[in-house]
Amino acid sequence: MTEIGLNELGSTDLLYVLAFDHRGSFEKMVGDVDRVPGAKSLIWEGFLRAVEEGAPKQAAGVLVDSQYGPEVARQAKAGGYKLAMPVEKSGQNEFDFEYGDAFGEKIEEFDPDFSKVLVRYNPEGDPELNERQIEKLRRLSEWLHQHHRKYLFELLVPAEDAQLARVDGSVDRYDLELRPQLMMEAILQLQNGGVEADIWKIEGIDDREACNEIAQLVRRDGRDRVSCVVLGRGASDDKVDEWLRAAAGLEGYNGFAIGRSIFGEAVKAYAADPDGFDREAAVAKIARNYLRFIEVYEGASAPA
Repeated sequence: MTEIGLNELGSTDLLYVLAFDHRGSFEKMVGDVDRVPGAKSLIWEGFLRAVEEGAPKQAAGVLVDSQYGPEVARQAKAGGYKLAMPVEKSGQNEFDFEYGDAFGEKIEEFDPDFSKVLVRYNPEGDPELNERQIEKLRRLSEWLHQHHRKYLFELLVPAEDAQLARVDGSVDRYDLELRPQLMMEAILQLQNGGVEADIWKIEGIDDREACNEIAQLVRRDGRDRVSCVVLGRGASDDKVDEWLRAAAGLEGYNGFAIGRSIFGEAVKAYAADPDGFDREAAVAKIARNYLRFIEVYEGASAPA
């Protein structure tokens, strides 16, 4: 690596991240781009309410974008909360930088604790596509670590048609039977390609042993402080609870980064009637949902 050894990678701090860096999907959810910043402010209010009501400030954080949430990002930074911000262009099947070659200037402008990428990468997919992505992701990895910054990597492994065919077209069976191994193969390919994440934001896995294998994999060869957090993928509370319980308490899992499962209903109410909706109820619901996931994770992490 450049400027940093593998043993210097990672972050072992507990992280409870409320993720609302969505851009394209937020535009669709709200229906009016002019109202998107208001939706982000609503979520931020819910986050602050949760901290007031007991969410641990030292672990509490937000993942928010500079396009629609620059003021939220600045307030989070000023308030001493963990701040993560996206680097990727929204809504792309192939990773690219949102600000092109100026990505470093934008990172330094906001000074987040973590720079995040969302990457769709299937190790059995198009090899040329995968190699193009690795090249850009390695460039970001090297820049971040040269500048002593942390890399938050959200890995999505969308199914290839041939893979779905192997499970009779069932997405649930793909998630259960194929995706965990494909995720590990993807992590190996990315690490071998010089892409060194400090934290891997991992799609939920039902099986605790598979979670443990992934946690061990990301820490291989001296990457002893590299960690994982669980993402929510907009799933139901019950499903997210299942994913959190599968990972909580394992060495190498340090929390979660959950978005729509926390704020989805409140933002939809805001979108339906921005002037007449019950703001207090929406803020309270966001806070309650965020706190509940913290309780689930901490309850599952506690010794039996």
